[in-house]
Amino acid sequence: MAHIPALPEGSTLALVAPAGASSPERIEQVPRLLESMGWRCKLMPGVSGGSTLDFLSADDDVRLTDLHAAFADPQVDAVYTLRGGYGCARLLDRIDTSLLRAHPKPLIGYSDITTLHALRDALGQPGWHAPMPASDLLTEGGARDIHALREALQGGTRSGQVIAPAMQAHALNRGVSARGRLVGGNLAVYAALLGTPWQPRIEDSILYLEDVGEAPYRVDRMLTQLRLAGLLDDAAGFLVGSFTDEDYPQAVLADLLHATGKPVLAGWPSGHCSPHTPLPLGVEVEMDVAGRRLTLR
Repeated sequence: MAHIPALPEGSTLALVAPAGASSPERIEQVPRLLESMGWRCKLMPGVSGGSTLDFLSADDDVRLTDLHAAFADPQVDAVYTLRGGYGCARLLDRIDTSLLRAHPKPLIGYSDITTLHALRDALGQPGWHAPMPASDLLTEGGARDIHALREALQGGTRSGQVIAPAMQAHALNRGVSARGRLVGGNLAVYAALLGTPWQPRIEDSILYLEDVGEAPYRVDRMLTQLRLAGLLDDAAGFLVGSFTDEDYPQAVLADLLHATGKPVLAGWPSGHCSPHTPLPLGVEVEMDVAGRRLTLR
C-alpha cells in the first residue's frame, strides 16, 4: 500500500492556486510563513493571474499550466494548494494523468482540492488533506495548526503509525473497527463527481466526509445522492469530520450512515475547522471507533 514520503526541512513546495483566488497581501505572506517552517517555496506564476470569472484565481489554461509545471519540476518535492473555493473540476478533463503518474509527489490541500485528491487516488497516489496557507494558516486560528502540519508533513506516513487527536466520544459513533483505504474529503465536491468519469472509488474504503455552510437538508440531499449511487454501501466505514457554519446535521448523519450497518467514527477534528488534523488520503488505515484513532497499515 502506498505511503506518503516525508518532506524534511529544506524540501521545496510548489504553491499553486487551482481553484479560488487569494488576495495579493496573503499570497505575499505565504512563502515567508512556509520558509519559517523549514521549507523552500516556489510560487507558481499564475497564482494571481486574474480571470474572466472572478471566483477563479486565474483562467483555466493558466491554472492548468501551473499545476502541470509544479508536478513536472524536478526541484519540487510536493505541491501545496494556497486555498480551496471552486475551480478544480473545470480542469479535470484536461489534466495530463501520464504526467502525474511520472511524478507521484505529494499533493496537499482540502475543500475543493478534494477533486484532485479523487483523481490522484484513481492513479494510486496518496496525498494530504490538510490546512492550506492562504485560507487557514494566515487566519487568526491558524497558528495552532502549524505545528501539527509541520510534524505530519516532515514525518510522512509509515506502517503502524497512529493518528489519535484529542476528541470526545460522539453520539454518532457506532461499531468497533473497520479497515480500508482512507478516501474522501468535502461532501459537496464528492457528490458533484458522481456520474462523471472521475467518480471516486469507494469499495472497501474508509470514507471521510466534511463540509462547511451546508444546511442539514442539503447534507441529506448529498448523502442521499451518494447512497443512491451505491457509495455508502461500498464503504467499509465512515470517518466524519467537521460540519461547520450551519446547524450540525446529526439527525441526517445518523439516519443515513447508521442505516448502512457500517462502523462510524464522528467528531474527527479535520475540515473547515480549527484545530484541523492532517489526514493521509489514499493510505490503508484501521479505524478504531472506541479508541478514536486511525492506525496506518
